Amino acid sequence: MAKLCVIGSCSMDLVVTSSRRPGAGETVLGDSFKTVPGGKGANQAVAAARLGAEVTMIGCVGKDSFGEVILHNLKENDVFIDNVEPVTHRESGTAHIVLAEGDNSIIVVKGANDLVTPEYVESCASVLHTADMVLIQQEIPVETVAFVSEFCATHQIPLLLNPAPARDLEASVIEQATYITPNEHEAALMFGGLSTSEALRKYPNKLLITEGKQGVRYFDGEQEVLVPSYIVEAVDTTGAGDTFNGAFAVARAEGKSLYDSIQFANRAASLSVTKFGAQGGMPKRTDVEASL
Repeated sequence: MAKLCVIGSCSMDLVVTSSRRPGAGETVLGDSFKTVPGGKGANQAVAAARLGAEVTMIGCVGKDSFGEVILHNLKENDVFIDNVEPVTHRESGTAHIVLAEGDNSIIVVKGANDLVTPEYVESCASVLHTADMVLIQQEIPVETVAFVSEFCATHQIPLLLNPAPARDLEASVIEQATYITPNEHEAALMFGGLSTSEALRKYPNKLLITEGKQGVRYFDGEQEVLVPSYIVEAVDTTGAGDTFNGAFAVARAEGKSLYDSIQFANRAASLSVTKFGAQGGMPKRTDVEASL
């Protein structure tokens, strides 16, 4: 069984559905409103746990009603939560999501996720040492990402960096990560002076650019490879990228080849968009294997 450690955000998603999203200064009538657990870190932890990995979450929530629901949900999905700390002086993080016109728009309020500091992660170092792979994203402080990157490089622990949401990254973080999984938008911001092909060639078998319905592109040292996605009827695309990252980490930690790991993750991500909510459609292992 793969042992993964996810360091990142735990939030509550506040989701509105509408036929269209409003323009500036405009009010439109929505169709529905729901609250569902989310946060990129928690999403990736749940995705990996449902696919059979032993997953430990490192993060922070508020000591509030949202925090209680977030912790209960992680526990229900067999994610170890001993290192998720409820804090009294900051509210739980929230993501405000509009589903409209076949896509989503999201505003994230980090809240307690800002307290996932280097010092807090260092206090959980024993968990990192036992992990087959560590996953991290960018809804937590930038200095924490840098700390984890250096820690994993020093101790030779594979690190999967999902650079979302996009922001400036130190060159050392990019160099130290084992895998980097931006979407096309995030890759353009990260490697603004390079074309997609140039960026891929600079980081062979490391930079995996997700291209939505097209699939995932990487450079294998000799040529660019596009691992195609699977065509499905999408209900909610929120969490598809998180499902991909969790699934890829599981497959790679289990020893699957890079191509097969991406294919496995693509299938898991395609299944995840067929139901509502970031975690609502995240598949079980049997669902993915049966549909490959």
